[in-house]
Amino acid sequence: MLIGYARVSTHDQQPRSQIEALEHAGCTKIFTDEGISGAAVFKPKLVEALAYARPGEDTLVVWKLDRLSRSMRDLIETVEAMKAKGIGLRSIKESVIDTTSAAGNLIFQIFGAFAEFERGTNHERTMAGIAAAQRAGTRFGRPPSINDAQWAKAKEYLEADPPARINDIAVLIGVSRQAIYRRLERDKAPAAAR
Repeated sequence: MLIGYARVSTHDQQPRSQIEALEHAGCTKIFTDEGISGAAVFKPKLVEALAYARPGEDTLVVWKLDRLSRSMRDLIETVEAMKAKGIGLRSIKESVIDTTSAAGNLIFQIFGAFAEFERGTNHERTMAGIAAAQRAGTRFGRPPSINDAQWAKAKEYLEADPPARINDIAVLIGVSRQAIYRRLERDKAPAAAR
C-alpha cells in the first residue's frame, strides 16, 4: 500500500498540490503536517504515518524529499529507521529515489555516503580550526573566575600582617570565596609537583 505524506511550513501555505500529486501517484491514505518547518525535529503526522505503515508491505510516498527533512543527515536517519521497520520510501519529484527498488536504494546509499563524507570533513575542519586557534593563543572554556590582577590584590591581603579573612577579601576584590579557594589550590598544586 502507498501512504502519502505532505508537509507545508506555514499555515497560509496550502498542501493541496502535494495531496493531488500523492493521490495521482496512487496513495490511498495521506497524512499532512501543516505549519511545521522542515527543520523541526518532531513532525506529528509523519510519526502517525510511519506508525500506520505495515512493515514489509507499505511504502511512504512524498512529493519531494525536502518534505521529510531539510538536512541530509536527518533525512538519512529517517530513511534508515524506515528501512529497519521494513517501510519503503518513494519520492515523486526525485523519481530515482525509490528504496523499494535496487537502483533507487543504491542512489540513496550514495547520498548517505556523501553525507557521511561531509560530516567527516566538517569534523576535520573544526578540529583543525580549534588547533590553529590554540596555537595562536586562544583559550577555550570558561574564563577564570578570578583574574591575575584580582589574584595579585588577594595575595597582598592574604600576606598582610594580620592576614585578611577570605570573606572580606572576596568582597573587596569582587569575586566569590570559592574563586579564591580554587586559586589557592591551583597555586599549591604546581609547587607540590616540584
